Amino acid sequence: MNVLIFGATGMVGDGVLYECFADPRVTKIVAVVRSPLGITHPKLEERLRTDFFSYDDLGPDFTRTHACFFCLGVSSAGMKEADYYRQTYELTLAAARALATARPGAAFCYVSGESTDSTEQGRVMWARVKGKTENALLALPLNAYMFRPGFIRARPGKQSKTRLYRLIYPLLGPLYPLLARIAPTHVTTAENIGRAMIAAATVGYPKRVLENPDINSLAANAGAADPVVPS
Repeated sequence: MNVLIFGATGMVGDGVLYECFADPRVTKIVAVVRSPLGITHPKLEERLRTDFFSYDDLGPDFTRTHACFFCLGVSSAGMKEADYYRQTYELTLAAARALATARPGAAFCYVSGESTDSTEQGRVMWARVKGKTENALLALPLNAYMFRPGFIRARPGKQSKTRLYRLIYPLLGPLYPLLARIAPTHVTTAENIGRAMIAAATVGYPKRVLENPDINSLAANAGAADPVVPS
């Protein structure tokens, strides 16, 4: 399976990338990134770019793609709705529409968020925008899955690029085992998201919107190869 990954330098995308390294079902990975990943792997190719709203130059990559794992996103903290809308809805749909044109029926796994508002009418700005994004993706001619994680434990040694998360995660990260016991329906790991995305793209899932329990269940039953550590 040929995979496109957006956001591989981020906390979630990093976990997804390393699961793709480990899984033999993934044969090629094209990472669309703003900055170099700084690693090499036999499966990996990078596409450095500054424009994330047009992909005419990546036509061949999209045409050969079987699954897109879209882990690119921004925090809504301090953002106006118009700016967040552009960086969430418009940016995501630009990639999804390009894939739908080049490879109809390809899998598209989108990292959304717990409490996303599918009605698009609620009071919480980020939840409305995420809901609108999800609904638009599900309407495209793609095999689309929406992933709604809550608290995410990063892969060991990886930090979020978001300042707020960098402050919170060192405090909550060590508490993950406890959180997993007392609130198992609200926590997951970046690795679980990666395993679940690969499973959804290869064998499917009966639900198009996956909450934390769905992500963890699918990951647990997906199987995983021994990781190949990149240099």
